[in-house]
Parts: sequence; C-alpha cells; structure tokens
Amino acid sequence: FMPYYFKSAPCDAAPEGYMLYMGKDKHDNEELIRYAWPEDIWYHVDKESSAHVYIRLPKDQYDAAMASGDKDWYKKMDEKVVEDCCQLVKANSIKGNKQDNVTVVFTPASNLRKSGNMDTGQVGFHDTNAIWKTKVATRKNEIVNRLDKTKKWEETDLQAALIQRQKEEKAEKGKEAEKNRIEREAQEKAWKEDKAAKSYDRLYDESLCTRAGEIEVDSDGEPDFM
Repeated sequence: FMPYYFKSAPCDAAPEGYMLYMGKDKHDNEELIRYAWPEDIWYHVDKESSAHVYIRLPKDQYDAAMASGDKDWYKKMDEKVVEDCCQLVKANSIKGNKQDNVTVVFTPASNLRKSGNMDTGQVGFHDTNAIWKTKVATRKNEIVNRLDKTKKWEETDLQAALIQRQKEEKAEKGKEAEKNRIEREAQEKAWKEDKAAKSYDRLYDESLCTRAGEIEVDSDGEPDFM
C-alpha cells in the first residue's frame, strides 16, 4: 500500500510542518479509514466525491489535548495548516475542484464509522456533533503547488504501523501505572510511619513521668500515690 505524503506549511506548533497523507482512490481510502491513528484528523469535501486527507499530530500534542480534556482539540489547528488540508481535498475532488465556495468537513479520524452496507471508501460518523465544517472560497494554486512539491509516494504497511503504535502506547501506560504504584506505596508508607510516630508520642509524654527517688504531689501538696 502506497499513500501520498505531504508536508504542511510550518507554524508555531510545528515549525517543520505537519505530515498530511491521502490515498489515490476509494480502495486506498478504505485502508486509511481502517488504520487511521487517534491523533489523525480527517478532511473531505462535503457531499461530493474527493480524496480523504488526513493530518497527523505529533503524539505529545495529542496527549496534551487529551490530558486537558479538550474535546475541541481538532478545531484548534493553525489556520494555515487547515487551509492546506482544505485546498488539498478541493484540488483532489472532480467537482469540488471546479467550484467556488466549497464546504469541507473535518473530524477526528476516531469518529469515522464503517458498516457492512456502506460502499468502498464510504464513511459515517459515530458522533455527528463532532463534525466541523469550513468554507473554501476558491482554489489557491500557490498552496496546491507548494504542497505538490513536498509530495512523496511511499510504500507503507499501515496495519503494522498502527500495531506498533498501540504496543508503544500500551508500554507507556504500563510504565505510568508502575510509577503511580510506586508513588502510592511510598505515600502510604510515609503516612503509616507518621501515624505510628504520633501514636507513640501520645503514649510517652516525658512531662507526666517522674525520676527515680521523686514523689509526685497533688495540688494540695500531699503525696500522690495513685
């Protein structure tokens, strides 16, 4: 399998640009849908046939968005990068490329849904509220030409790449769980030691004790033999 790879315009979050990729036909699109990564965002011309274009975020950026609980992370890409994706899907749509004011839809790749009655390359969505749309007024040849200069056609085992990513994620979660376990046990040990120390202090109060050969007297000055 050989997807097309592109490099987006640079931005503050990605000084060297983001990786964009797409298939050459509907059969390629089917493979891309099946093996997309959670940090991928999917772009497509709305209600028209077009290429399926994906942008892949670096994992640290995606993890930070997930940790913050930001459900709109995919809507907050740099405008230049979004425009690159939109121009790429428009340029690779037979009808969309000829039209102005084309609507492009995008959503996290994890929101794509396939069912048995769908045609090859066709997709649905798990959550329609997670679909976002933007307008592309016209084709911008300077953007399309710049992207074409970065274009590479590389053989890729998408399934193996996804499996490797899943293994790495599982290993990272295992390390994090082990780190949390060690920290938790250390905290519990410190808490128990502190509790034991305080219990001993209450049992042994030097101010209530007398030295050998001394008699403690009560408030009346009488010897206290209790």
